[in-house]
Amino acid sequence: MSRTGSRTTGRPTLAEVARLSGVSPITASRALRGVSTVAPALAEKVMAAAASLGYIANPAARALASARSHSVVVLIPSLSNQLFIDTLEAIHEVMRPRGLEVLIGNYHYDIAEEENLIRNYLAYQPCGMLLTGFERSEGSRLLLNASQVPRVHMMELGGEAGALSVGFSQFEAGRAAARHLLQRGRRRLAFIAAQLDPRVMQRAEGFRQALVEAGLQATELEVLDPQPSSIGLGGELFSRLLAKAPDVDGIFFCNDDLAQGAVLQALREGIEVPRRVAMVGFNDLPASAHMVPPLTSIRTPRAAVGRSAAQALLGLLDGKRVGAEQQDLGFELMVRESS
Repeated sequence: MSRTGSRTTGRPTLAEVARLSGVSPITASRALRGVSTVAPALAEKVMAAAASLGYIANPAARALASARSHSVVVLIPSLSNQLFIDTLEAIHEVMRPRGLEVLIGNYHYDIAEEENLIRNYLAYQPCGMLLTGFERSEGSRLLLNASQVPRVHMMELGGEAGALSVGFSQFEAGRAAARHLLQRGRRRLAFIAAQLDPRVMQRAEGFRQALVEAGLQATELEVLDPQPSSIGLGGELFSRLLAKAPDVDGIFFCNDDLAQGAVLQALREGIEVPRRVAMVGFNDLPASAHMVPPLTSIRTPRAAVGRSAAQALLGLLDGKRVGAEQQDLGFELMVRESS
């Protein structure tokens, strides 16, 4: 079969795909984007036609034609954290049936890198954006406001007036961890944290507040390290804390990987958990329930955050009235043997 392709590139065109599969270009476009309203039989014909022609969609041309692309940008600070992997999976589950592409940007907890990603992705004219938290550069704020691209913030509540956010109170999560340790009769409580992003520091403030309410010193026993959170670092920071305060009897870790590292280090050193020191983690990662002893942790609704944020963004794109500006999905304290 002879193919003319695009006049400028010689590549197969959407019109050719539509002609070969016997549907309109609009139907062909929807089928290729996975829109669920296209009948499965038609979608299969379109896919087969595209495969036989070697057709690849041009998102830039699509954006130019419609003034908006069919892409949603999701910006997260880490791809190595299970928290964000679960969130991304849930976002994909919501966006895929609508035929929307998900463009992922990882800015490694660097707001300057995030600003570069925002600038680059806005050139693709995304139809919407999902952002992590509220801390970003002034340049990013100017770019976002000028673009008028609909957006939803994840993992935190509050922030800018009028901004939609889906998450939970990081402050209250830290407070809940401290109160649990206090209820267990612990009085020399410590906070161990790494990465030190805004959400970590909000948890730290909640932890401190609970100690102040109990009449205890709020910041005396803290080990804060800007390095990325990891199991190995957790063991190191645990040993550093005990060298500084051997009488500590309860610890809240800003993330489960740190707490898991501390549990392993305690095993190596023959330190009994929880008899000698109780431990509480954060995020309730899958391995935490299988530690020795099983780790008490605050379970965060990471998949639910991604799902609800994506649904809220779809509501904005559909022009629907959005309910509350803040969707508080809460958290759950999973009490296990480490505390």
